[in-house]
Amino acid sequence: MITDAAFAQRRRARIIVVGAGFAGFEAARGLSRLAGESAEIVLINPTNYFLYLPLLPEVAAGTLDPRRIAVSLSRALPKVRLVLGSIESVDLQARTLTYVDAEKRSGTLGYDRLVMAAGSVNKLLPVPGISEYAHGFRGIPEAVYLRDHITRQIALADTTEDRAERDQRSTFVVVGAGYTGTEVAAQGPLITDVLLGDRPRLAGQKARWLLLDTAERVLPTLDRRLSEASDKVLRQRGVEVLMGISVKEATAEGVHLTNGDFVPTRTLIWCVGVRPDPVVSGLDLPLEKGRLVVDEYLNVPGHPELFAAGDIAAVPDLTRPGEVTAMTAQHATRQGKLAAHNVAASFGQGERRPYKHHDLGFVVDLGGTQAAANPLQIPLAGLPAKAVTRGYHLLSMPGNRVRTASEWALNTLLTRESAELGLVRGNAVPLDSDSPEIPRY
Repeated sequence: MITDAAFAQRRRARIIVVGAGFAGFEAARGLSRLAGESAEIVLINPTNYFLYLPLLPEVAAGTLDPRRIAVSLSRALPKVRLVLGSIESVDLQARTLTYVDAEKRSGTLGYDRLVMAAGSVNKLLPVPGISEYAHGFRGIPEAVYLRDHITRQIALADTTEDRAERDQRSTFVVVGAGYTGTEVAAQGPLITDVLLGDRPRLAGQKARWLLLDTAERVLPTLDRRLSEASDKVLRQRGVEVLMGISVKEATAEGVHLTNGDFVPTRTLIWCVGVRPDPVVSGLDLPLEKGRLVVDEYLNVPGHPELFAAGDIAAVPDLTRPGEVTAMTAQHATRQGKLAAHNVAASFGQGERRPYKHHDLGFVVDLGGTQAAANPLQIPLAGLPAKAVTRGYHLLSMPGNRVRTASEWALNTLLTRESAELGLVRGNAVPLDSDSPEIPRY
């Protein structure tokens, strides 16, 4: 047990931020600037990097090195104390929390203020076989594994003379036509075209990509024009876009669909959505659809020392009375910044402010020269959207901008890499986020 005896002898207040996603990273960065030397800022996270999630599909596609979207926390937040670990429990009365560090040692920390920003995990549905046979897509290990898995399936297709097995291994099913699923499905044919082109024995073999969703259209939460532009790109690349259909059962040999069809495949990519990190369920506080209830100041009612932001928090949406903010990076980033401001205000530094943010638009990268975007509600597609999308990502990333831009530039001149690295095994990236094999906040 790692004790916290020094906390009782402290001369400074301690503020703990749980999670280094968009909300947690911005909260820690804002607090390190606002608090200066007057408070100790502690950030608890299972990894030592901030993950820029929107570019994860490009890691799976092999167009970006994983390190480009992993920003070092110690370098970006030099005034913040980083604790590598996952939260086990929080004692709200004693204002202490218990965590397990990277070597499975248990420790305790006391706090004066606590910001919960643990984010979200894969959303599972009660579909037989999903947890056993589907691959999630929430972090670098999953993206690297998926890239290797796709590469391996094409390699194995090349070693067999069985036509049915070749077709099975060359078939890839993506479930969920939101941002992530649409981007993965759009990148997919670009990956497999390169892999198949490197193998003369597979000349004439077609890779089959399917995108499923129970919604009536891809990107159902976006403007219909953006949805239609993305749908057109998918179909032009040969993706079978099946709306109103999902998986009824997953097996080792393929997937049974809700329309009665059976699709032989060895690859099921699960992009159905996310749910709040289950760490909040142990707090014994009011929840709304699994998210911690907070007021418009990001404060948990009845606990002036406790704040929450991002996907884990049900923040009232003042632009849409009666609703809570969506679980998006745009909201999480801005809520993290406001959490820092309001925590500082709770110590008498400035006045607290309510959270109010109007959508500035969204960007969807479809690989190659294609994208869809609606900056300031102006719908764009093709190259203009691509320029806006990449410009937005470079501005939003807290680091690695030059390296990322350089790799994008090189990708316009060079072909994609097609080597399998074999760095991540399947049992290291289970879909079930409650599995003890993977770290949680």
